Amino acid sequence: MRSFNRSNDQQRPFSLERGIQPQAAASILIKTGNTHVLCGVSVEENVPPFLRNSGRGWITAEYGMLPCATNSRFRRETKGQGGRTMEIQRLIGRSLRMMVDLQTIGERTLRVDCDVINADGGTRTASITGASIAINDALLGLVEQGLLAQMPKVMPVTAISAGIVDGEICLDLDYSEDSRAQTDANFVMGGLGESARWIEMGATAEGKPFDDEETFHMMALARKGCMELASLWD
Repeated sequence: MRSFNRSNDQQRPFSLERGIQPQAAASILIKTGNTHVLCGVSVEENVPPFLRNSGRGWITAEYGMLPCATNSRFRRETKGQGGRTMEIQRLIGRSLRMMVDLQTIGERTLRVDCDVINADGGTRTASITGASIAINDALLGLVEQGLLAQMPKVMPVTAISAGIVDGEICLDLDYSEDSRAQTDANFVMGGLGESARWIEMGATAEGKPFDDEETFHMMALARKGCMELASLWD
C-alpha cells in the first residue's frame, strides 16, 4: 500500500501556509505529504550585471536541505554546493522565470530561498510549486507598496513527480518509492485548465528503459496532479 493509502493516480495530501517569515517580502510553507518546504522571497533593487540598464528584472532561487530534514543528518554545504543542489536550484529558477514577463517587474531581483524542513521525496517539485505562489505574493506586495504601477500578468506554475515503481506507473513518489523506482520523472507545468502547457520535464531510467506508452502515461498523471495543485492558487 502506498503512503496515505492512496492509489497509483493519487498524490499525497498538500497544503500551504502563508506568512511564516514576516520579514520576507513573501513566504510560503508548502506541505506535500511528509515533505515540507519553506519558500521565502527577498526583493533586491538591483539585477545581475548582464541585465543592468536593460529595464528587465530577474527571478532566481536558492535551494537547501536543513540538517535534520532526512533520517540521517544532512551535512550543511559550507564548502560549496553539491551538484544535486545546483541542478535543483537552476531548475527552480528556470521554472519561476516563465511565470512573468521580466520587463514588467522593473530592474529588480526576486530571490527565493527554498529550505527543505522535512524531506520525503519530491522536494524539488514542492519547492517549485511553493516558490511560484510566494513570487506571486511578493509581486502583489510590490504593487501595494507603490513600487510597481500595476500587477504584472502572472502564469501559475506547479510541479510534481511521477515514475515507475515495481512495474507500476505512479504519481507523486515519496522517498521509499523514489529510492527503488525503475523510472523517476519530474514535470513542471504553467497555466491552468486546458490552456496549461509544459515548462519542463525530465525522466531518467534507473532500472530499465521506459517506452513511449509509459512516458505518455506518466505525463497524463502529472498533468492531473498539476491541475490539482493549481487549487493552491485560489
